[in-house]
Amino acid sequence: MSNATKRAKGKVEELAGKAKASVGKAIGNEQMQVEGKAKQLKGKAEQEVAKASERVQGKVEEVAGRLKKRVGAIIDNEQMQAEGKLKELKGAARQRVNK
Repeated sequence: MSNATKRAKGKVEELAGKAKASVGKAIGNEQMQVEGKAKQLKGKAEQEVAKASERVQGKVEEVAGRLKKRVGAIIDNEQMQAEGKLKELKGAARQRVNK
């Protein structure tokens, strides 16, 4: 399952929990409220785990790109430098998007 799918699943879980908690509150059912809140928190946690995984992947990509760029500079290969820079920027962007 991709991280985007995991985030979406977490969001659905969060919203379902929020709805359950609201219904529980409306009908005066404390247990339903607590179960809904727990489901809501579980959904938020699933989203955060997926985002953390994306940040780690982004950091790995950024470092690998930086390394490729440096190797390209050492061996005087402009294409390798450009590919490395692109990968580095892509990794940094992935991290920013998943903060």
